[in-house]
Amino acid sequence: MAWTKLLHLTDTHLVPPGQLLYGSDPHQRLQAAVRSMATEHGDAAFCIVTGDLAHLGEPAAYGALQDTLAALPMPVHLMIGNHDDRVAFCRQFTTTPVDGAGFVQQALPFAQGLLLTLDTNEPGVPHGVYCPRRCQWLADRLHDSGDAPLWIAMHHPPFDVGLPSMDAIGLHDAAALTEVLAPHLERVRHLFFGHVHRPISGSWNGVAFSTLRATNHQVALDLSRRDAIPGSFEPPAYAVVLADSRQTLVHSHDFLDDSRRFDL
Repeated sequence: MAWTKLLHLTDTHLVPPGQLLYGSDPHQRLQAAVRSMATEHGDAAFCIVTGDLAHLGEPAAYGALQDTLAALPMPVHLMIGNHDDRVAFCRQFTTTPVDGAGFVQQALPFAQGLLLTLDTNEPGVPHGVYCPRRCQWLADRLHDSGDAPLWIAMHHPPFDVGLPSMDAIGLHDAAALTEVLAPHLERVRHLFFGHVHRPISGSWNGVAFSTLRATNHQVALDLSRRDAIPGSFEPPAYAVVLADSRQTLVHSHDFLDDSRRFDL
């Protein structure tokens, strides 16, 4: 079976056009990512964006996001994170599917199986929540999917990542999600998430996972600090994912890297 190429982008943290965030322009950073994706990987089947789309959930930020992503030649599937406002998001992105309870999550069939995008946003708190209604939606989709291979995408990781400042605001009811997934873990090929603004990969309950740097600012690598979240301006990235029935490969692309290229 041929590869399916998909793109993973996360934590765009857009503010209204013309404003800066931590001294950087997240809109310009996102535009650069979109140009790179369209030019270098326009053949991707789709792009997923795993939350924190807007820094403060402003309608103007979502409008800028929609206008910028319109330049991509492939479908874009959006999730929301703790910085997002579900109501403002849904008013702007009226065609993005929501479940029966109004959560921004969907089941997306593609050539290799099924991608499940989850909504872990809980208004007013930075940590993630996956409540009983969301768990029931997921349980129903898993039941309906038969024996299809599964890929999962969400904002908050359902486990600690070794960064104390971020682990404190991870998915707080991860046990409930884990219980729903447990009978199906052998079918889960990969888990994508955002939130932590760092390139991290590994395995969780036997499931491979990956996340990557955001497009504007990063969380610095500090495995001991708990009092605050340390930030940095390490290079932004998006991921180019190649998936088939046997494996999922994740290539991180530092799209602003202008270092000289040459033949080896």
